[in-house]
Amino acid sequence: MNDTPLSVLIVDDEPLARMRAQALVEACAEPLCSVAGEAEDGAQALAWLQANACDAVLLDIAMPGMDGLAVAEAIAALPAPPAIVFTTAHGEHALKAFDLAATDYLTKPIRRERLAAALQRVAQRRVVRPAEAAAAQDGVLSITDRGRTLRLPLPEVLFLKAELKYVTLHTAQRQWVLDESLSELEPRLGPGFVRIHRNAIVGLHAVRALERRASDEEGAEGWAVQLSDEAGGEWLAVSRRQVAAVREALAQR
Repeated sequence: MNDTPLSVLIVDDEPLARMRAQALVEACAEPLCSVAGEAEDGAQALAWLQANACDAVLLDIAMPGMDGLAVAEAIAALPAPPAIVFTTAHGEHALKAFDLAATDYLTKPIRRERLAAALQRVAQRRVVRPAEAAAAQDGVLSITDRGRTLRLPLPEVLFLKAELKYVTLHTAQRQWVLDESLSELEPRLGPGFVRIHRNAIVGLHAVRALERRASDEEGAEGWAVQLSDEAGGEWLAVSRRQVAAVREALAQR
């Protein structure tokens, strides 16, 4: 068990909301938590994260300038992104939030027990267990399926896609639904995989081509990777910010 307090960054444009969030975080006994920092807008939060590390971010959505959803997308692109727990007065962004692989979505006023439950999920996942770390070095990915720990050879993993609160892992034989975010899984996949979008990671061995193609019914162009026949030959969108990284990864495979 990890006895180090869970470190939390609070991001909210309202001072009173930050004060209440701090009191709730510090009142958590299980898991034990500490407030690592505060930010009043998205730009300040991202600047803080460039210089500091934390386990979780309590992130408001409705803020001036960059809103919380945009901040979460930027956080997901960091080398070691913290878990995101949205805290908002509005419920209409929940689907988008879980599409961004949020750990939880809490509506204000935040109840202490709901926050504690969300942070408990972060605490359970923040450290790759020694067995998982060894498994990654051995070329396998440890996953949990209905209470069982399974070891999947990494060459069998074709791609992973986030949908709402879950991630679907695709192999040639079947699909696995995982209760973990892409950000939590990504460090355990190793250099043979690349993030192509905030909601997808692909195995380089499963990519046939990277091409610019029509991406919607109006014919707007965007980048996409075509997967191998083993992976169904389908096309997956590549975000503009990831195109250069995907191209470089494919060139080095």
